Amino acid sequence: MNPIKTALLSYGMSGEIFHAPLLKVDPGFTLTSIVQRNSDKAKLRYPDVKIARRVDDVIEDETIELVIINTPNESHFEYASQAIEAGKHVVVEKPFTVTVDEADKLIALAKKKDTLLTVFQNRRWDGDFMTVKKIIENRSVGKLVEFELHYDRYRNYIEANTWKEEEGRGSGILYNLGSHMLDQVLSLFGMPKQVDARLGIQRPNGKVQDFYDIRMQYRDFHAIVKSSYLVREPTPRYILHGTEGSFIKYGIDPQEQALKDGKIPGAPGWGVEGKEYWGKLNTTIDGLHYEGLLETFAGNYSHFYKSLHDSIRNGVPVAVKPEESRDVIKIIEACYESNRLQKVVKV
Repeated sequence: MNPIKTALLSYGMSGEIFHAPLLKVDPGFTLTSIVQRNSDKAKLRYPDVKIARRVDDVIEDETIELVIINTPNESHFEYASQAIEAGKHVVVEKPFTVTVDEADKLIALAKKKDTLLTVFQNRRWDGDFMTVKKIIENRSVGKLVEFELHYDRYRNYIEANTWKEEEGRGSGILYNLGSHMLDQVLSLFGMPKQVDARLGIQRPNGKVQDFYDIRMQYRDFHAIVKSSYLVREPTPRYILHGTEGSFIKYGIDPQEQALKDGKIPGAPGWGVEGKEYWGKLNTTIDGLHYEGLLETFAGNYSHFYKSLHDSIRNGVPVAVKPEESRDVIKIIEACYESNRLQKVVKV
């Protein structure tokens, strides 16, 4: 496999729960270094990994080919720039950057240095999203007229000791959860014609925005994207309406919880969703009415790294192009502008 020597710049939630386990089970990668400034926690699970105290220790290590930038959002541009300048391939945790200008500079720099640059948009490999994508490709509800996506949580308190709850560049729910949702919409439909967004703080004593309600207008249909930390009773995750029928789906892909539980990616049953969460399709196909459950595809986050190895070693185009993630930031900027003006803005 000619494993790619890889370093993580952080062992926070994304490093511990997502990147490290996915890299560890993939023979195409060797996780050699993890940056932990004040702890050796990573060695409890990965005893052979080197603990670096400084980001510069990773950047200056000529044996490392790939660097995962999974630090706080506002630092993505700085650290990605340093890694690319050093000739490393780079994966940036979502959101790609805070601004479109930063994204464009990174894309240009990677082309100049002839290094690979991509973004960890892992939720393209959620089983429910893969199922929805197939429904749209097959026109299973006819011509789509409305697409609605929710990513809701119930957390009526302000979580302590996390930069995600503090004011700063790139903070707030739109950069956090919104970068997943907007990437899904753009990967399905491309850029919308216009955006109408409302953002705000709903929780008492909150410092960062914790809800959004976004309407994205396309030529002949619209997409609605919503999220809030104050949704105790689950609502549908996906709602599709078309000229022939509808598809309604509750629940969320089980991979994240499995990773939190310490389960091994790719093990038997990985990414398989319980029947109680399968979506309901009510439609007409070739003149025949169908109403019933639709089995959810099994999700597979490991595909991101498998395809990345193929890109680095064999020159195959990356699964997540940086330009696509730059467009996500462009929509985020448009949402902030729309909310500021309290009106629709053109993209």
